[in-house]
Amino acid sequence: MARVLETLTVPRTSGFPIVSSAIYRISARRSFVNLPESRGLKIQSLSDASGSVSLRSRSGRRGALIVCQAQEAVQVLPVNDATWQSLVLESKLPVLVEFWAPWCGPCRMIQPIIDELAKEYTGKLSCFKVNTDDSPTIASQYGIRSIPTVIIFKDGEKKDAVIGAVPKSTLCTSIEKFL
Repeated sequence: MARVLETLTVPRTSGFPIVSSAIYRISARRSFVNLPESRGLKIQSLSDASGSVSLRSRSGRRGALIVCQAQEAVQVLPVNDATWQSLVLESKLPVLVEFWAPWCGPCRMIQPIIDELAKEYTGKLSCFKVNTDDSPTIASQYGIRSIPTVIIFKDGEKKDAVIGAVPKSTLCTSIEKFL
């Protein structure tokens, strides 16, 4: 759901023209402030707003909206003993599985990298995570002795393993071998 932003606070160091007030109002007047391109915010004319609801400012005049467009969220979903077979071993795509635990510092360090990889390889690679505390059977089945461990599966078989908090480039190199 989008909301109308009536005031926008802009820090002076952002490259905007220096004005006596740091608050810019978006209104129906013909004066405009050029905002830099953003991946999450979009300036949308009220007359261009899609949907059946007519959007107008409080005064009833046409104006503009700043609309927050959420990035597509790609989640690395957890896998457990019950879902392991269907999600990992029977997957048509190659699968990256991160073995982790909530108390593991290096696991928390590598998690944003795994999230980025899941987003970058959407449609080419499935990404999952196994909490070794909750699913010790899976961890012992694949000989997980230290975490984080990232294993790549293809056609239900373990193809490669990377142990430890490694750079993104190391994981990308491993992934690219199996795409």
